[in-house]
Amino acid sequence: MKSPALVLTICCTSIVVAVMDISIVTVALPSIRRDFGASVAGLQWTIDAYTLVLAGFLVLAGSTADRFGRKRVFLTGLAVFGLGSLLCSVAPGIGWLIAARAVQAVGGTMLNPVALAIVVTTFPAPAERARAIGVFGSMSGLALALGPILGGALVDGLGWRAVFWVNVPIIAVAIVATAAFVPESRAARARRFDPLGQVLVVLVLGCVVEAIIEARRLGWTSPVLFGLLVVAGLGVLGILRHEPRRADPLLELRLFRSVSFSGAIVMALFALCGFGAFLFLTTQYLQDVRGLSALDAGLCLLPVGVLVLILSPRTGRLVGTRGPRLPLVVAGVALALGGAASAWLGPATPLPLVLAGYLLFGVFLGTVNPPITNTAVSGMPASMAGVAGSLASAGRQTGTTLGVALAGTIAGTGGTAGVWWLVAALGAGVLALALLSTGRRATATATRAAALFAEVEGGPVSLRRPTG
Repeated sequence: MKSPALVLTICCTSIVVAVMDISIVTVALPSIRRDFGASVAGLQWTIDAYTLVLAGFLVLAGSTADRFGRKRVFLTGLAVFGLGSLLCSVAPGIGWLIAARAVQAVGGTMLNPVALAIVVTTFPAPAERARAIGVFGSMSGLALALGPILGGALVDGLGWRAVFWVNVPIIAVAIVATAAFVPESRAARARRFDPLGQVLVVLVLGCVVEAIIEARRLGWTSPVLFGLLVVAGLGVLGILRHEPRRADPLLELRLFRSVSFSGAIVMALFALCGFGAFLFLTTQYLQDVRGLSALDAGLCLLPVGVLVLILSPRTGRLVGTRGPRLPLVVAGVALALGGAASAWLGPATPLPLVLAGYLLFGVFLGTVNPPITNTAVSGMPASMAGVAGSLASAGRQTGTTLGVALAGTIAGTGGTAGVWWLVAALGAGVLALALLSTGRRATATATRAAALFAEVEGGPVSLRRPTG
């Protein structure tokens, strides 16, 4: 029997590398722009090519792992991610870099949800599982927060290409450790593939993101934007019509009959949309407006990383014993206050006040991920562990994708203050959803939704969160 703690460590390492590549690149954007003469849209796609592929294919990766073996898919993901990182480090232009980021993300899709499914199956006891999920979920926030710090050091010391090739030796060690210590597991009943559903999901996400990014150049009234949004809307209608007709849909829409589950997914989208916008604007504000070096800009985000490091494990334990409501309320309030405070930042704002505002984002990120992750996957049937985990991850990546797209477009057309007020509104949304999705009525809807699912061996499955 492999050590559960060792398996958790390996899975956490993979999530740190995959998620950190979202935020570590943000601090390198000014250098990439200077080297390649890239436009703002090019910089947005440098981030969004990665997060969009993650959001679009995470569910497929989770169900594929349930069918063919989680360890096997996890190892494949590590190898592809390492190859993509190497391609990014030698990209000769912005177009090549964006394409290599997409390759990197293909590997990333096989890391996040599959690692979470491995954790869920490794810790069968509800209380231990809740704590393990809390640790795993906290790694996502920690990676996002520490990425700019590590990225700043690498960019200043070795150049922006170092933020990619540094992944290669880490991935190599992870491959060896996974092969040696992670046990193989599969779902009791493998879900069938849903190619049409997959095409519709990618179509919707791609059209929405492209419309938002191009709005800066074409204007919000452009016929091209209207056409993209119409296609996205038709894609949504197609999903709503097609998915309920399948025995094994890509998107298990019945899960969304649970207010708790639905709230967790929407909160993930809101939360990471706010934080994605924060990262995209902040690293450029610190370097381009205040004239700081990449390393100094990264160090300015140290308060965020420290608070995530301190708060996330405690939040995971709190969720395991008392439920998700309190940390989610704290996260929503902190994000709303952080967005409102940032709306007043300018070139001459005293740096201590800037750093004080970043503390709010640290509190937010340190308290939001564990309760969202736990709410989304706790109580799910083992046969759906990959699907449930990938839906939570897809919500995060969709949020990050939209956050970067909206930040670049709104800042370019109406100034950065509009972006920060959007972040504040997203924080208020997290707060409202936290109260809505953790009450008695939400629990009742979760109980009714649970009756729709059963393990292969029969019997109802509870979607309610463990409390002990």
